[in-house]
Amino acid sequence: MNKENEEQLNENEETKEEVKATETTDTPEPQETPAEETAVAEASDEAPVEVSAEPATEAPKAEGKKRSERPKGKKFNKNGSEEDKADGPEMIEKVISVKRITKVTKGGKKLSFSALVVVGDGKNKVGYSLSKAAEVATAIRKAMNVAKRNMITVPLRGTTITHEVIGRCSGSRVLLKPASDGTGVIASGPVRAVCDGAGIHNILTKCHRSNNPINVVKATIEGLGRLKTVAVKVEE
Repeated sequence: MNKENEEQLNENEETKEEVKATETTDTPEPQETPAEETAVAEASDEAPVEVSAEPATEAPKAEGKKRSERPKGKKFNKNGSEEDKADGPEMIEKVISVKRITKVTKGGKKLSFSALVVVGDGKNKVGYSLSKAAEVATAIRKAMNVAKRNMITVPLRGTTITHEVIGRCSGSRVLLKPASDGTGVIASGPVRAVCDGAGIHNILTKCHRSNNPINVVKATIEGLGRLKTVAVKVEE
Protein backbone atom coordinates (compact mmCIF):
# COMPACT_ATOMS: atom_id res chain seq x y z
CA MET A 1 0.00 0.00 0.00
CA ASN A 2 2.82 2.39 0.78
CA LYS A 3 4.33 1.95 -2.64
CA GLU A 4 1.02 2.61 -4.34
CA ASN A 5 0.55 5.77 -2.34
CA GLU A 6 4.00 6.98 -3.19
CA GLU A 7 3.40 6.34 -6.89
CA GLN A 8 0.15 8.29 -6.80
CA LEU A 9 1.84 11.19 -5.06
CA ASN A 10 4.60 11.24 -7.65
CA GLU A 11 2.04 11.23 -10.46
CA ASN A 12 0.17 14.13 -8.87
CA GLU A 13 3.33 16.20 -8.54
CA GLU A 14 4.22 15.52 -12.19
CA THR A 15 0.79 16.68 -13.35
CA LYS A 16 1.10 19.88 -11.26
CA GLU A 17 4.50 20.63 -12.79
CA GLU A 18 3.08 20.10 -16.30
CA VAL A 19 0.17 22.47 -15.58
CA LYS A 20 2.57 25.15 -14.31
CA ALA A 21 4.74 24.77 -17.38
CA THR A 22 1.77 25.21 -19.70
CA GLU A 23 0.60 28.35 -17.80
CA THR A 24 4.01 29.96 -18.05
CA THR A 25 4.19 29.26 -21.78
CA ASP A 26 0.62 30.54 -22.48
CA THR A 27 0.88 33.92 -20.64
CA PRO A 28 2.34 36.54 -23.01
CA GLU A 29 5.43 38.30 -21.81
CA PRO A 30 5.21 42.12 -21.49
CA GLN A 31 6.53 43.85 -24.56
CA GLU A 32 9.37 46.19 -23.97
CA THR A 33 9.17 49.61 -25.65
CA PRO A 34 12.15 50.25 -27.87
CA ALA A 35 14.67 52.75 -26.69
CA GLU A 36 14.03 55.09 -29.64
CA GLU A 37 10.33 55.53 -28.79
CA THR A 38 11.07 56.28 -25.15
CA ALA A 39 13.70 58.80 -26.15
CA VAL A 40 11.26 60.59 -28.52
CA ALA A 41 8.58 60.63 -25.81
CA GLU A 42 10.97 62.09 -23.27
CA ALA A 43 12.18 64.70 -25.74
CA SER A 44 8.62 65.75 -26.58
CA ASP A 45 7.79 66.13 -22.89
CA GLU A 46 10.85 68.16 -22.07
CA ALA A 47 10.94 70.32 -25.24
CA PRO A 48 9.69 73.89 -24.60
CA VAL A 49 6.65 75.18 -26.46
CA GLU A 50 7.58 77.67 -29.18
CA VAL A 51 5.72 81.02 -29.02
CA SER A 52 5.48 83.17 -32.11
CA ALA A 53 7.02 86.62 -31.74
CA GLU A 54 4.26 88.30 -33.80
CA PRO A 55 1.28 89.45 -31.70
CA ALA A 56 -2.09 87.95 -32.50
CA THR A 57 -4.06 90.21 -34.79
CA GLU A 58 -7.65 90.82 -33.79
CA ALA A 59 -10.51 90.55 -36.24
CA PRO A 60 -11.18 93.88 -38.00
CA LYS A 61 -14.10 95.72 -36.44
CA ALA A 62 -16.97 97.08 -38.45
CA GLU A 63 -16.33 100.56 -39.80
CA GLY A 64 -18.53 103.45 -38.90
CA LYS A 65 -19.20 105.52 -35.82
CA LYS A 66 -20.27 103.91 -32.62
CA ARG A 67 -23.70 104.72 -31.22
CA SER A 68 -22.16 106.26 -28.11
CA GLU A 69 -20.01 108.66 -30.21
CA ARG A 70 -22.97 110.02 -32.16
CA PRO A 71 -24.52 113.23 -30.85
CA LYS A 72 -27.93 112.89 -29.27
CA GLY A 73 -31.04 114.21 -30.93
CA LYS A 74 -29.83 113.45 -34.51
CA LYS A 75 -30.53 110.58 -36.88
CA PHE A 76 -28.04 108.92 -39.18
CA ASN A 77 -28.28 106.96 -42.43
CA LYS A 78 -26.98 103.41 -42.90
CA ASN A 79 -23.70 104.85 -44.20
CA GLY A 80 -23.23 106.86 -41.01
CA SER A 81 -23.97 110.27 -42.51
CA GLU A 82 -26.30 112.62 -40.72
CA GLU A 83 -29.81 112.99 -42.06
CA ASP A 84 -31.12 116.42 -42.88
CA LYS A 85 -34.29 116.39 -40.87
CA ALA A 86 -36.37 119.50 -40.40
CA ASP A 87 -38.16 119.95 -37.11
CA GLY A 88 -41.36 120.80 -39.02
CA PRO A 89 -42.73 123.97 -40.64
CA GLU A 90 -40.96 127.15 -39.59
CA MET A 91 -43.14 129.08 -37.16
CA ILE A 92 -43.61 132.85 -37.41
CA GLU A 93 -43.34 134.27 -33.89
CA LYS A 94 -44.01 137.92 -33.15
CA VAL A 95 -44.04 139.72 -29.80
CA ILE A 96 -46.63 142.49 -29.92
CA SER A 97 -46.26 144.02 -26.47
CA VAL A 98 -44.46 143.45 -23.17
CA LYS A 99 -45.74 145.29 -20.09
CA ARG A 100 -44.69 145.47 -16.48
CA ILE A 101 -47.52 144.70 -14.10
CA THR A 102 -47.68 145.22 -10.36
CA LYS A 103 -49.65 143.22 -7.84
CA VAL A 104 -50.26 145.06 -4.58
CA THR A 105 -50.46 142.75 -1.57
CA LYS A 106 -50.48 143.20 2.18
CA GLY A 107 -46.73 142.60 2.34
CA GLY A 108 -45.91 145.00 -0.50
CA LYS A 109 -45.80 145.18 -4.29
CA LYS A 110 -44.90 142.19 -6.50
CA LEU A 111 -43.53 143.06 -9.93
CA SER A 112 -43.94 140.76 -12.96
CA PHE A 113 -44.20 141.01 -16.76
CA SER A 114 -46.92 140.16 -19.29
CA ALA A 115 -46.18 139.26 -22.93
CA LEU A 116 -48.64 139.27 -25.85
CA VAL A 117 -47.38 136.93 -28.60
CA VAL A 118 -48.78 135.84 -31.98
CA VAL A 119 -47.59 132.56 -33.57
CA GLY A 120 -48.42 131.14 -37.02
CA ASP A 121 -47.11 128.70 -39.59
CA GLY A 122 -47.45 131.13 -42.54
CA LYS A 123 -49.98 128.89 -44.29
CA ASN A 124 -53.40 128.94 -42.64
CA LYS A 125 -52.88 128.47 -38.89
CA VAL A 126 -52.46 131.22 -36.30
CA GLY A 127 -52.75 131.57 -32.53
CA TYR A 128 -52.11 134.08 -29.76
CA SER A 129 -51.45 134.09 -26.02
CA LEU A 130 -51.10 136.55 -23.14
CA SER A 131 -48.86 135.06 -20.44
CA LYS A 132 -47.25 136.41 -17.29
CA ALA A 133 -44.00 135.57 -15.49
CA ALA A 134 -41.44 137.08 -13.16
CA GLU A 135 -38.98 137.67 -16.05
CA VAL A 136 -39.45 138.94 -19.60
CA ALA A 137 -37.80 135.99 -21.33
CA THR A 138 -39.82 133.49 -19.30
CA ALA A 139 -43.07 135.31 -20.09
CA ILE A 140 -42.34 135.33 -23.84
CA ARG A 141 -41.35 131.66 -23.88
CA LYS A 142 -44.46 130.71 -21.92
CA ALA A 143 -46.71 132.73 -24.25
CA MET A 144 -45.23 131.11 -27.36
CA ASN A 145 -45.76 127.60 -26.02
CA VAL A 146 -49.39 128.36 -25.15
CA ALA A 147 -50.03 130.02 -28.54
CA LYS A 148 -48.68 126.99 -30.43
CA ARG A 149 -51.13 124.73 -28.58
CA ASN A 150 -54.14 127.00 -29.26
CA MET A 151 -53.90 127.64 -33.01
CA ILE A 152 -56.94 127.99 -35.27
CA THR A 153 -57.29 127.20 -38.98
CA VAL A 154 -58.13 130.16 -41.24
CA PRO A 155 -59.90 129.38 -44.56
CA LEU A 156 -58.15 131.24 -47.39
CA ARG A 157 -58.81 131.86 -51.05
CA GLY A 158 -55.42 132.25 -52.62
CA THR A 159 -53.56 134.93 -50.69
CA THR A 160 -56.59 136.60 -49.12
CA ILE A 161 -59.60 135.72 -46.96
CA THR A 162 -62.78 134.23 -48.35
CA HIS A 163 -65.24 137.02 -47.48
CA GLU A 164 -65.72 140.21 -45.45
CA VAL A 165 -66.14 139.91 -41.68
CA ILE A 166 -66.11 142.10 -38.57
CA GLY A 167 -64.34 140.79 -35.45
CA ARG A 168 -65.50 141.89 -32.02
CA CYS A 169 -63.92 141.78 -28.58
CA SER A 170 -64.90 144.00 -25.69
CA GLY A 171 -64.72 147.60 -26.99
CA SER A 172 -62.75 146.82 -30.17
CA ARG A 173 -64.11 146.25 -33.67
CA VAL A 174 -61.90 145.10 -36.56
CA LEU A 175 -63.12 145.10 -40.17
CA LEU A 176 -61.46 142.46 -42.37
CA LYS A 177 -62.05 142.71 -46.12
CA PRO A 178 -60.55 140.59 -48.94
CA ALA A 179 -58.33 142.31 -51.50
CA SER A 180 -56.93 141.55 -54.94
CA ASP A 181 -53.37 140.44 -55.63
CA GLY A 182 -50.80 143.19 -55.23
CA THR A 183 -52.72 145.12 -52.58
CA GLY A 184 -50.64 143.94 -49.65
CA VAL A 185 -51.55 143.97 -45.97
CA ILE A 186 -53.22 147.26 -45.12
CA ALA A 187 -53.33 146.96 -41.34
CA SER A 188 -51.93 148.27 -38.07
CA GLY A 189 -49.28 146.49 -35.97
CA PRO A 190 -51.37 143.92 -34.04
CA VAL A 191 -53.61 143.08 -37.03
CA ARG A 192 -50.61 142.86 -39.35
CA ALA A 193 -48.91 140.39 -37.01
CA VAL A 194 -51.97 138.13 -37.04
CA CYS A 195 -52.28 138.33 -40.85
CA ASP A 196 -48.60 137.52 -41.39
CA GLY A 197 -48.82 134.55 -39.05
CA ALA A 198 -51.87 133.19 -40.90
CA GLY A 199 -50.23 133.62 -44.32
CA ILE A 200 -52.53 136.40 -45.56
CA HIS A 201 -50.71 138.64 -48.07
CA ASN A 202 -53.57 140.76 -49.46
CA ILE A 203 -56.21 142.23 -47.12
CA LEU A 204 -57.89 145.51 -46.15
CA THR A 205 -58.52 146.15 -42.44
CA LYS A 206 -59.85 148.95 -40.24
CA CYS A 207 -59.90 149.18 -36.42
CA HIS A 208 -62.89 150.93 -34.85
CA ARG A 209 -63.44 152.23 -31.33
CA SER A 210 -60.77 150.85 -28.94
CA ASN A 211 -57.16 150.43 -30.09
CA ASN A 212 -56.00 148.33 -27.14
CA PRO A 213 -53.53 145.78 -28.63
CA ILE A 214 -54.90 142.90 -26.57
CA ASN A 215 -58.51 143.55 -27.62
CA VAL A 216 -57.49 144.19 -31.23
CA VAL A 217 -55.66 140.86 -31.47
CA LYS A 218 -58.57 139.02 -29.85
CA ALA A 219 -61.05 140.70 -32.21
CA THR A 220 -58.94 139.81 -35.27
CA ILE A 221 -58.64 136.17 -34.20
CA GLU A 222 -62.39 136.06 -33.48
CA GLY A 223 -63.19 137.42 -36.96
CA LEU A 224 -60.83 135.01 -38.73
CA GLY A 225 -62.31 132.11 -36.78
CA ARG A 226 -65.81 132.92 -38.13
CA LEU A 227 -64.74 132.79 -41.77
CA LYS A 228 -66.43 130.19 -43.95
CA THR A 229 -65.01 128.24 -46.85
CA VAL A 230 -66.24 128.96 -50.37
CA ALA A 231 -67.21 126.03 -52.57
CA VAL A 232 -65.58 126.22 -56.00
CA LYS A 233 -67.43 124.65 -58.95
CA VAL A 234 -65.35 122.50 -61.23
CA GLU A 235 -66.18 122.90 -64.93
CA GLU A 236 -66.68 119.61 -66.72
